[in-house]
Amino acid sequence: MTTRPHPPTTHAPRGGQLGAVGLVLGGALSVQFGSAVAALLFPSTGVAGAVTLRLTIGALLMLAVCRPRLRGHDRADWAAVVAFGLALAGMNSIFYQAIDRIPLGPAVTLEVLGPLALSVFTARRLAAWCWAGLALAGVALLGQGGFDRLDPVGAALALGAGVMWAAYIVCSARVGGRFPRADGLALALAVAALITLPIGLVGAGARLWHPAVLGLGAGLAVLASVLPYTLELLALRRLPTATFAVLMSLGPAIAALAGWLVLDQELRAAEVLAIGLVIAASIGAVRAGAPAAEPDATQAGARFDAPAGGVDDTPVGGAAVGQGGDGPDGSAAGSDGRLSAAAAPPAARR
Repeated sequence: MTTRPHPPTTHAPRGGQLGAVGLVLGGALSVQFGSAVAALLFPSTGVAGAVTLRLTIGALLMLAVCRPRLRGHDRADWAAVVAFGLALAGMNSIFYQAIDRIPLGPAVTLEVLGPLALSVFTARRLAAWCWAGLALAGVALLGQGGFDRLDPVGAALALGAGVMWAAYIVCSARVGGRFPRADGLALALAVAALITLPIGLVGAGARLWHPAVLGLGAGLAVLASVLPYTLELLALRRLPTATFAVLMSLGPAIAALAGWLVLDQELRAAEVLAIGLVIAASIGAVRAGAPAAEPDATQAGARFDAPAGGVDDTPVGGAAVGQGGDGPDGSAAGSDGRLSAAAAPPAARR
């Protein structure tokens, strides 16, 4: 795949950038409120059933929209898709197990440590390690009242989901350089659906086919995949990528809001402060890993057209990975081989 030449540099009007900020925030709200909807499904379907509905319906929608080509790909391409699908299945399954045990806000706060750690390890800057220290302070504060209040198993699962999130980022970058548009994402979602479908059928059985359950499952798939993917794609055509990544760092706060409004989950003051510290650390890591000269919104849109697969170069919690620069294959790898700081849509992450 060849990299498209960048069009002449033009900056998006201020009004257009403000609109793009609204699109990003709308996508983030959609993802986190989708997680809250998933929690509402747990009593009816169990965690495995909710994961199955979310991934299966999401995969069907993405396959219908993208209609990916199946021919013309070698064994390495399909291996990358399978690895991406395994990461998607593991990330969703473990995260949903976590939010079945602990509130949504703390779960996302612990989960975002995975992308944040990936950002710190690839940035190779002292400032990034300082921000990592701030994130650890937030986690320590989160457990000040005792992780037994959060349920230690749930907290461990949230951290495990963060590890899978980091794996998702790496796999997505590889798929993005091998498949056009969002074809790789659609195929990986299909793989994830096939992996989780037997487990969901065994766990939930005929309850999956109840009209009300199917309705909630369809809403979950739209909220967690289709809607945020569309909104963030539009936003990236008008918004500088580092700004996009900073806005995505607000995920834990939006998750806490969704948990409070939808699931009636209240947080202590110390937990709110802990979430704020992790958000600040994620934003700081974005800035520490960003290139000196940030590409404009038009270039961001052009770069997004080349790779595929949702998040192709940035941790979806907002923590940027490495330096910017388009690779020769159309992926977002920089000249030093590291993942780019450019942020692409985290459509399929949950």
